[in-house]
Amino acid sequence: MTQVKYVHTNIVAQDWKSLSKFYQIVFHCIPVPPERKQSGKWLEKGTGVTNASLKGIHLRLPGHGDSGPTLEIYAYEEMVKTSTRTPNKMGLGHLAFEVQEVKSTLDLIVANGGRSIGKISEHIIDGVGRIEFVYAADPEGNILEIQRWK
Repeated sequence: MTQVKYVHTNIVAQDWKSLSKFYQIVFHCIPVPPERKQSGKWLEKGTGVTNASLKGIHLRLPGHGDSGPTLEIYAYEEMVKTSTRTPNKMGLGHLAFEVQEVKSTLDLIVANGGRSIGKISEHIIDGVGRIEFVYAADPEGNILEIQRWK
């Protein structure tokens, strides 16, 4: 059986520098140098994107140590616009972060250019515990779940 290891999640951003700062401020993600500037036939071949050229950075996600997974935030030189993201749209739904304070984290998201999608909610999930959570969006509309287990 082949060994599998989760490595990263990618966000394609309009402004990768600004969005990476958001994740550093709000969720304490740590930059993993170097900044990436990639292009060439190898990238075009692997991505299937004609004339692929991108810039960006990896951010170490909190809570997993120096070898944990990263959030890869890239901007392609040529971008394709999409419609507004919603929690129930097919495809990648959201990134979830467990925090100590849901309300203060939501306030920090909004103060740094994000927005609230839902309202803070609590529910007991049988056999798991009580969750307090809310959906929000980063400054570019990517959906976030902010949660705290009690």
